Amino acid sequence: MESIRHIYRIGIGPSSSHTMAPQSAAKMYLERHPEAKAFDVILYGSLAATGKGHMTDVAILRVLEPQAPVEIHWEPHTRLPFHPNAMRFAVRREDGSIHDPWTVYSVGGGALSEGPNDAVEHRRVYPLTTMDDIIQWCRETGCSLWEYVEQNEGPEIWDYLRRVWQVMQESVERGIDHEGVLPGPLGLQRKAPIYYTKAKGYKANLQSSGLVYAYALAVSEENASGGIIVTAPTCGSCGVLPAVLYHLGHNHTFSEERILHALATAGLIGNLAKKNASISGADVGCQGEVGVASAMAAAAACQLFGGSVSQIEYAAEMGLEHHLGMTCDPVCGLVQIPCIERNAFAAARALDANFYASLSDGHHRVSFDRVLRVMKQTGHDLPSLYKETSEGGLAKL
Repeated sequence: MESIRHIYRIGIGPSSSHTMAPQSAAKMYLERHPEAKAFDVILYGSLAATGKGHMTDVAILRVLEPQAPVEIHWEPHTRLPFHPNAMRFAVRREDGSIHDPWTVYSVGGGALSEGPNDAVEHRRVYPLTTMDDIIQWCRETGCSLWEYVEQNEGPEIWDYLRRVWQVMQESVERGIDHEGVLPGPLGLQRKAPIYYTKAKGYKANLQSSGLVYAYALAVSEENASGGIIVTAPTCGSCGVLPAVLYHLGHNHTFSEERILHALATAGLIGNLAKKNASISGADVGCQGEVGVASAMAAAAACQLFGGSVSQIEYAAEMGLEHHLGMTCDPVCGLVQIPCIERNAFAAARALDANFYASLSDGHHRVSFDRVLRVMKQTGHDLPSLYKETSEGGLAKL
């Protein structure tokens, strides 16, 4: 598996698959052809179906247009075999011919791939790639999940995670204070400031839930407006983990060091999902985004409250299991309805999964590894109209 740095990408919303990755691909292609006089770009499948709502064209044009004119073609009904988020870059010569076409895929969380045998970007750093194997390592060594991360990433990972935590907190705090209407044709009002204010007026038991909602809404609304956020594991699910950690960090006074350890464990959970299933809504639906985010947050919370490795695994399993089958059906192709609200409920569900697992002894019948396999199969069984094409489900409203 790759570094958890690629689960936690700091960048601009609203979509890791549809905005961050296409922009990165455009930068890579521009480096190959700084001499180009014109570019030709084709967006396929989900990238074309919801690309305008996700600002895919804007992200690409910001990179290439200062160099040369760009012509973008939209082919929503053409799906290439490897992944539904496909794009082709090429240089267009003066006679109209195409030179050096390059097909690349946005495979989730801002990552790029050239196909099944070629990861574009990153070296592998984790030798164990299943939760069962990692748990066995923990039992043999007496170490925790975050220590497995440190062993493979090196101590420098803590500086990176410290920066991640800082950006997460800033996105919560900006969103809490940011009022107004989100960009796009839906005219959706920001809700985080209102939820935060109202939650403060409730008694402690209700206030806790209300604040978690507010924090998740705050980050998700920042993402939807193109603000700076951290993928966890994607932009569309970026509100879940920060909401849980911000709430626990500020209401239970956990130290920064323990928060960073929880981030490491959550990153490992996201990494396993990316490796063994998918974190792409276009590939497996929203279960791969919000479902995985809920699993990450549940694991992080369980670790903070002193859960054993088995209890942490159980919390993660429940966080994902209870999102199985969730479709990705954004209205107008925007990361707003139902995405923002789903982040709030997934954060609350993560805390419930932590509590349930903490009451148990950690033993259960369905493993996290098995749920990942089921999630992948379920996602591939879903018709394409329920996987980030805005052709079915709530997107038909």
